[in-house]
Amino acid sequence: MPDEANATGAKAAGRRGPGASIMDWDKLRVFHTVAEAGSFTHAGDLLNLSQSAVSRQISALEESLRLPLFHRHARGLILTEQGELLYRAAHDVFGKLAMVEAQLTESKDRPRGPLKITTMVSFGATWLAPKIHEFLEIYPEIEAHLLLDDRELDLSLRQADVAIRFAPPRQADLIQRHLMTVHIHAYASGAYIKKYGMPQDPADLDNHRIITYGDMGRSPVPEADWLLRVGVSGRGKRRPTLIINNVYAIKNAVLSGAGIGALPNVMAYGDDNLVQILPDIENPEFDAYFVYAEEMRASKRIGVFRDFLLRKIAESNF
Repeated sequence: MPDEANATGAKAAGRRGPGASIMDWDKLRVFHTVAEAGSFTHAGDLLNLSQSAVSRQISALEESLRLPLFHRHARGLILTEQGELLYRAAHDVFGKLAMVEAQLTESKDRPRGPLKITTMVSFGATWLAPKIHEFLEIYPEIEAHLLLDDRELDLSLRQADVAIRFAPPRQADLIQRHLMTVHIHAYASGAYIKKYGMPQDPADLDNHRIITYGDMGRSPVPEADWLLRVGVSGRGKRRPTLIINNVYAIKNAVLSGAGIGALPNVMAYGDDNLVQILPDIENPEFDAYFVYAEEMRASKRIGVFRDFLLRKIAESNF
């Protein structure tokens, strides 16, 4: 007659059935980190585990599933088809858990906890970053993370909590609030004007050094090549002197005296070293939006940050 422990074990095995697997949270967490890091070593650094410990966890998970999750190469790891399926599911689950955790830790009286904010590099570096300390002085229990990226991070998967975007969001499950209308103007440095003179009309730009954005398919702002077209009739575009694929770097090149560049007014605001060129001509404009996921509608952290942004934008009087 089997003892009680053996009988209990037999019943549990019977319930799971032959070949059944159990995926525990620790192994899934390690798998998710490895999939995003692309290597056991990098994942180990993020998880504060040794490379061998990470490798053992992945091997144990693959053994329990009886499936390979990664193709192992000398240059790193690539997810298998089954690994991709598991990664997408794990990414969604951990994103939702992070959202719930943030909501649960938020105080009833004062907003607290992490707040991940994403926006394009140029706006974040030139306008937002210098002001964020004011927000944190008002709300010291909020831990702000600025994720500056010209790509759009997925808010529904909690890659960020809120975004400041310069085009309307395409996802239907996102809430948007209009922040401001941004105008693009032509700028040069005082040193450049002294050396090359001030253009008197758009056609004069043919005789000047023009700096433009390098990849219009990925430009974070519309009409980034405006200076190549304004004042040109029936002959295509004028040729740029310098092409750069980052708006913040274009500003720095303009400040150095390298040429005339098109910049959003929010990036030029308050910089006395930038001289606006041809201020009376018609210039492109676009709208900026404060965006967050529907699930975060009740978040106090998001509400107070939105109000802070609107107040600082009103003070700037763009």
